Amino acid sequence: MKLAILSATIGAACAFAPSTSNVGTSSLRMSDVKIEEAVVDQAEVENVVTIPAVAPINGWVPDESLPCYGLPGAIAPLGFFDPLGFTKDMELRGVKRFREAEVMHGRVAMMATIGYIIGESTPTITYGMDVHHTIANNQIPEVPGTVLFPFFLSINIAEAVRASIGWVEPGLGDIFTLRDNYYPGDIRFDPLGLKPTKAEDFANMQAKELSNGRLAMLAAAGMCVQEQINGKGILENLGF
Repeated sequence: MKLAILSATIGAACAFAPSTSNVGTSSLRMSDVKIEEAVVDQAEVENVVTIPAVAPINGWVPDESLPCYGLPGAIAPLGFFDPLGFTKDMELRGVKRFREAEVMHGRVAMMATIGYIIGESTPTITYGMDVHHTIANNQIPEVPGTVLFPFFLSINIAEAVRASIGWVEPGLGDIFTLRDNYYPGDIRFDPLGLKPTKAEDFANMQAKELSNGRLAMLAAAGMCVQEQINGKGILENLGF
């Protein structure tokens, strides 16, 4: 009888005791769930798309860690060339304004170098379609007002259009500030459809334009100084 009571007591105690195998299985299941949740969380982190703080403009996104915020123009063999540190620690607005000035001066200089040669060696409307051999530096005073007026008027119109496209209106922001969505030099004038659609191709074309513009600025300045020194035309000075 005592043995029967002892056996019943032990059996009842065992019924309320936790099973070692069940505990182990439950622990494994909990570990598996945590691992799966960690894998899901990691996948979600990897799938998050990083949205830039500034919307790309012609494929360019300003990067503060790069010279001039990553604008094209650091071209071999000199690479990024700013020995006087004009753009050092400069904010984005200032860098864009500097680039705007460089692109515009480069375009004017490219036209000027062609104008020097054409004005001195080919028939022009100004001189009744005759070749005039006055050096280019001395031709402007000889041009009649009927030709100069529409010339300067067209320049003013072009500058007004450029300002309306790229610059913030006076009173609506800081003075001399370019619009946030404006790419320096891109005034949307592309009648031949030469502007690339891919960011890399656009950056390459911009680098080529900058290279030619920088060379033209040096060339136009050299032509002006040369004619002032010896009074000879460009081609005449070269022996043509």
